Amino acid sequence: MIDKETLRAQLEYTLDEARLDLPGVPQRGKVREAWSREGRRLIVTTDRVSAFDRVLTTIPFKGQVLNQLAIFWFEHTGDIVPNHLVSQPDPNAVVVRDLEPIMVELVVRGYLTGMSSTSAWTHYARGEREFCGNRLPEGMSKDQRFAAPIVTPSTKAELGGHDESVSPAEIVERGIVSRDLMDRLQQVGLALFRRGTETAGRQGVILVDTKYEFGLSGDELVLMDEIHTPDSSRFWYADDYRDRFERGEEQRRIDKDYIRGWLAERGFTGEGEVPRIPDDVRIEAARRYIEAYEAITGRAFEAAPGPVLERLRGNISDY
Repeated sequence: MIDKETLRAQLEYTLDEARLDLPGVPQRGKVREAWSREGRRLIVTTDRVSAFDRVLTTIPFKGQVLNQLAIFWFEHTGDIVPNHLVSQPDPNAVVVRDLEPIMVELVVRGYLTGMSSTSAWTHYARGEREFCGNRLPEGMSKDQRFAAPIVTPSTKAELGGHDESVSPAEIVERGIVSRDLMDRLQQVGLALFRRGTETAGRQGVILVDTKYEFGLSGDELVLMDEIHTPDSSRFWYADDYRDRFERGEEQRRIDKDYIRGWLAERGFTGEGEVPRIPDDVRIEAARRYIEAYEAITGRAFEAAPGPVLERLRGNISDY
């Protein structure tokens, strides 16, 4: 595990924006930036962190963790569905196939939890028992495991908008995807979740919930973006899950819910001005991202310290 001094020193070198002089029109998301041309796409994962649909700050080594975790999972799920990965020119970057994106995020949940206004637990605590087309049983408690994972898709937000959680049937009714494609997305998403649950479980980690994004290459369904990372997923430690659940205590998390929780404790859940996040909180978040990588993969994280943008410019002159 990287020491706190290294993490603190990296604060001044975090990648806030990938300012690269490359052909193609750059696209900027909450965390990733991309350039496309001739059927290929370069994706750079920055160190930005977002929560409650807001970009908050940067976290040392976060982009490298997300990028390398996604590659790990692409390697471990290629037998379930093809993915878009072509190569990795830099610890923070990948070259991938350019796809026609499917405008649905396939969210799979194994547990009743969450703290945002759109979370399954928030809806359940208000007395709602129908969630994205799933009928939830009475008498459940926060952080309780579902009898079987549920699928709760969301529509991809337009620029400046918010993702909207809806049922698979409504996705089809709105004409976003066909019924056959929606069925295929659910089938593949649940298979990926099973693989993630099994793989993480061997490391003593619970995959709580996650989202998957897909694209099309002709008629071929292709997994894209990221998979089973701390940004797209929620993870807990398995060893004390049961004890904490029975006592009604918060689970030990190894994901970006640490940042969400810190903000929620200060009254911020997405509305208004984002509170300033201190360096010590950013360092602890970095430690947790790295811990997540090592806990999930069983591998030591090999950090690439120093100016990330300078290194990127040296590694990426074309794609």
